[in-house]
Amino acid sequence: MRDYKKLDVWKKSHELNMFIKKEIATKFPKEERFELTSQLTRASLSIPLNIVEGCGRFTDKDFAHFIDTALGSTNEIDYCCLCASELNYISEE
Repeated sequence: MRDYKKLDVWKKSHELNMFIKKEIATKFPKEERFELTSQLTRASLSIPLNIVEGCGRFTDKDFAHFIDTALGSTNEIDYCCLCASELNYISEE
């Protein structure tokens, strides 16, 4: 079993999750609370959670599956941020 806390990718995904929850999602208007905000925060939490779950698996194939799922959530965040930027909820910076 792998120790997820030793993985740089987990550390970075945890930092991303905290940044999105503290700095990005808080800038969205209240009417987005159940749509874009929810989707973005769930996707940001999904990345470190999938890495943690994959680390708890015993085969490389299972681990790779959860890493692949985390990558999908990364793409989801990318699109949510594109939408938020075009809706002027956040800036590109």
